[in-house]
Order: sequence, then structure tokens, then C-alpha cells
Amino acid sequence: MRFEKSNFRKLFLFAAIIFTSLLGPNQLAAQETWSLQRCIDYARQNSLSLKQAGYGIALAKLTDKQNQFSRLPNASANSNAGWQFGRTIDPTTNTFDNQTIAFHSMGLNVGATLYSGGRINNTIKQGKIDVQAAEQDAAASFNNIALSIANAYLSILMSEEQLENANKRRSLSGGQLGQTDKLIAAGSLPANDRLDVLAQIANDEQAIVQAKNAIDLNYLNLKVLMQLDPATDIKIERPQFLIPADARPESLTLQEVYGKAVNTQPQIKASELRVQSAEVDVKLAQSGYYPTISLFGGLDTRWSGASKIRELESGIERVGQTFYVDLGAGQQSLDVEFDAPFNKINVLDYPYFDQIKDNFGQNIGANIRIPIYSNGINDVNVQRAEVGILNAQVQNDLNKQQLKNDVQQSIASARAAALTLEASQKASDAAKVAFENAEKRFTLGTINNLQLLTARNTLDIADTNLIVARYDYLFRLKIIDFYLGNPIKLD
Repeated sequence: MRFEKSNFRKLFLFAAIIFTSLLGPNQLAAQETWSLQRCIDYARQNSLSLKQAGYGIALAKLTDKQNQFSRLPNASANSNAGWQFGRTIDPTTNTFDNQTIAFHSMGLNVGATLYSGGRINNTIKQGKIDVQAAEQDAAASFNNIALSIANAYLSILMSEEQLENANKRRSLSGGQLGQTDKLIAAGSLPANDRLDVLAQIANDEQAIVQAKNAIDLNYLNLKVLMQLDPATDIKIERPQFLIPADARPESLTLQEVYGKAVNTQPQIKASELRVQSAEVDVKLAQSGYYPTISLFGGLDTRWSGASKIRELESGIERVGQTFYVDLGAGQQSLDVEFDAPFNKINVLDYPYFDQIKDNFGQNIGANIRIPIYSNGINDVNVQRAEVGILNAQVQNDLNKQQLKNDVQQSIASARAAALTLEASQKASDAAKVAFENAEKRFTLGTINNLQLLTARNTLDIADTNLIVARYDYLFRLKIIDFYLGNPIKLD
């Protein structure tokens, strides 16, 4: 049974639709192309070390905010309620009483520091310096990651170029095999020469596998640096860049590069800020010698279940009294009524809100604390802070010395890389000429297959060394640019 072309097209279209639906949106998404800047930006948002540095900034800012709030007054409220048993003091009458007493007291206290030897101002100043130092630490972490990503990015480009050359070599070996077969058929070469070419093809295929493995490993390294899921399929962008023609690493001086690096590198700024923070520490320690003046005020009231209202009642009341009178004929009673004054005390319940209102009290005042002797603690704190300055200064000097060593090593590496590139270029040019000459001689039959393969291998090694030298030199130049304060980019 024959399929017509239209039926075949319909069947193919149907199969394509089924295949598309099975793949799903994730599989259909085109492979993303990532530029160096995109890789760096992604790492900035997702790197764990950068997140940790960001949290350090956040903590420093919170400390700074807390320091600024220390200028404001503080206020607190309190409320106590319960029962007292046995012989206790009535909180409203301040007298002893042997009974169960319910009580409730409330208060509001306010305080503010007027003077503390400059502690508050210096604490605020130090907090702002520490925030800046934390930001510079984060910038230094970002620079390290950006350089590592640039190195991994260039390593991928280098591996891809090596793979291209390996594929070209495999293609040339295939052509050489065809030429060898023709010469063997013509009787110009022995049959064993074919084995040499086959061995070369096997070496070329091994080089292809090694180059592919290098690409995969370099991609994995890049994804790890970016904190990108290793399963994510990405393809880096191959920029159209050339080694700058005006690059002259031999003309660079340590003073020139270091002079710019010391003013741009964040780790140096961070260590200098920590010297300033240590200097503030001395002022904070010295504040312990000075008095502290603060204002305070408060409101309070109380209630007691034992409190009663005792009222004195006075007045005139009509009273009667019987008198007995002896009139000779015997005693006779005489009832008499009259008005008489009286006084009595009435005990009444003392309502809760009446007590709260009647017991309401206020206080306001000032407190002065003058340090006289602190067991030498203030002296030790000042001396410890002074040692902290020396330590911070030494650490700053160490960072500058390390930066100077790194700059000097970078300049030396760039100069060496330039010489290596120049030598590799000459070796590659010479090997290319030698191989072209060997090809002509091989075609004429003046050299054998082994000699031609030897010239090919020499050219392959020279080309590989040239690729490595080119990318190594480019990366060394980027490091120099980095120390000069230029952004990391390839175009």
C-alpha cells in the first residue's frame, strides 16, 4: 500500500503535535543564551556568600538604628495585683495588718539621658561607620565572585574553541585518510601507512571527547559559582572581542596600578573604616570617666481590699433619763428628756475607683551618677580600645601589603602571558608553515605518512598552546583592568 505525499504530511504533522504535547513547556523552551553580565547579575542575586554579606549589612543597619533610638527617652508601665497573707503591710495605709488583703497597683515611669560623656553620640557615629564597612565587605565578596565567574566564562570559551579545533583536526584526518587510500591504491604508499592515519583519527576523536568533557566541567563550575541549578541548560554568549592592540603590560608600573587599586578596592576601604571605628571605641571607653545625668518622672496609684472609709458622725439627739427623788413620803421617779451631743465612727467600703483617684501620685527629678572608682575597669577598657586601634591599623597595613603583592603578581603574570602569547603565535605560525610544506612533500611522495602526521601533531600542539595563551593573556589583562577600577566585561 502506498502513501500519497499529502497523507504522509498529515501523518508527520500529527506526530509532531503529539511529540510537542508530550515534551511540555519546560522541554520546549529554547536554550537560553547568557552573557557575562547576566551571569554576574544572577550571581549577585543568588550567591549564598553575597546573601550572607547582605545580612551583615542589614544587621549593621539595625544596630545603627538602635543607636539612634538611644537618644529618645524611655517609658515603661507596670501593674501588680494579688493577695497578701498573714502579717503584712496594707499598701494604702502602710500599716501592719494580720489578714488576707487583695491589692492592685499601677505606675508609669519615664526617663531620659541628658549627658553620658558623649557615649550616645559616639555610639551613633560608630554605627554609621560599621554600616559602611559592612557594605564594603559585601562589595569585596562580589568582586571575588565576579572575577571567578569571568575566569569560568573564559574557560568555557577556551574549551569551545579547543573543541572547534579538535573537530577540524578530525576532519583533516578524515581527508588525509582518503588521500592515503588513493596513494596506497596507486602503489605510492605501503598499506601499513593507513594504520598511522587511523591512529591519528583515534587521537583526534579522543581530543574531541576531552574537549567536550572540559566544556561540561567548566559549565558546571560556572553554575556552581552562580548558584544556578546544574540541571539548567544554558549556553554562554560568545562575544566578538579581540585582545586590545594598545595593551602594554610591560609599560605598567606598580605605583600606577597600586595607586588606583588602593583607592578603589573595597577591602581596603573596609579596613580603613574599621580603623575609624576602633578610634571611636577609645572615645566610648573614655566616656566611663564622665558623670551621667538623666531625668526621670513617674505616675503611680494603688488599691487595697482592706482599706475602709471611717466617717465621724456628730450631732444632737433627744435622750431620756429617770431620776429618783425622796420627798419624805418615799422615793418617787421623775422622767426627764433633754438634748445631748453625740459622736460615732461609721466604717464604710472604700470603692476601687475612689482609691485609684485618691492614691494617685506623681514624681519628677534628676539623677546624677558620678564615677569615683570602678576597680580599674575604665582604665582597662581604654587600654583595650587603644590596642584595638593598633590591631586595626596593622590589619589595614596587611591588606594594603597583600593588595600590593597581588597587583605586582598580576602585572608580572600579564607580562609573562604577553611573552607566552607572542612565543605561541610564532610557534603556531612556524608549525603551520612546516605542516603546509609537509603536505606538499607528502603529495609529491618525498616524505612518508608518519612524517606528515608528526608535522600535524606539532601544529595541533602549537594551536592548542596558542588558544590557552590567548585566553590566559586576556584574563590577566582583565585582572589589571579590575585593579585599575574598570568594570569586568569582555567586549
